[in-house]
Amino acid sequence: MTATAAQNRPLRALVVDDEPLARQRLVHLLSRLDEPVCVLGEAGDAGAALAWLEARPGQVDVVLLDIQMPGPDGLRLADKIRALAPAPQVVFVTAHTEHALKAFELEASDYLTKPVRLERLAQAMARCRKRLPVAGGPAGVAAPDPSAVLLVQERGRLVKVPVSEIMYLKAELKYVTLRTASHSYVLDDSLTDLEERLGVSVIRVHRNALVARAAVRRLERRDDPDGGEGWAVQVGSGDWLTVSRRQVPAVKEALTESPGHP
Repeated sequence: MTATAAQNRPLRALVVDDEPLARQRLVHLLSRLDEPVCVLGEAGDAGAALAWLEARPGQVDVVLLDIQMPGPDGLRLADKIRALAPAPQVVFVTAHTEHALKAFELEASDYLTKPVRLERLAQAMARCRKRLPVAGGPAGVAAPDPSAVLLVQERGRLVKVPVSEIMYLKAELKYVTLRTASHSYVLDDSLTDLEERLGVSVIRVHRNALVARAAVRRLERRDDPDGGEGWAVQVGSGDWLTVSRRQVPAVKEALTESPGHP
């Protein structure tokens, strides 16, 4: 599908941090990316940032946001940003790790800890770029080709599995299990290769699992085997798969795109 102009131009950003040196360093790192990000503005507190955004609706794609600032903190600002129309994405940039779960509950695109590494920043910006609007579809998601198939080997023969029938793929030991509503296939391919081949039709929910966007049915908090609090997603087949905290926003996004979701 042809991308809109939004996907062909540089990513546009607002940098929010109460420390001028921190803002300066982040702006410098953004300029060093292979696909540089255009910083349209800076703000030193939540009030100034919100005023800037409200005065320029739709002008930035992402807000790089510190959490601990004088006055309203970054978490409160992120909650207000979600109410904007259109709402830019939020990437938290903070020295503190304890707010990660709350950040993803606020649907942050990513959570970076200071000092920010260039490679990690590039990953976050690439994720934001993928979520830019695509012509004719939900924000950040291209419409999959209904005729697409995945070729898999079964008992010495090649089988065409329609991508639209895939529920999930899960890495187990040396193999990957592909699950449809009626069949399971064992593949030799790596999960990373499969993710590249399937593109936007799947989302990675955990380091060992991919789930078809169209198959996402429910997202719930669930205790993990070690007794900690975690997340799990139910796919169309009824199976539940573990979701890593950093992937919760992507699953929530897919859930809102599922047919019949309110």
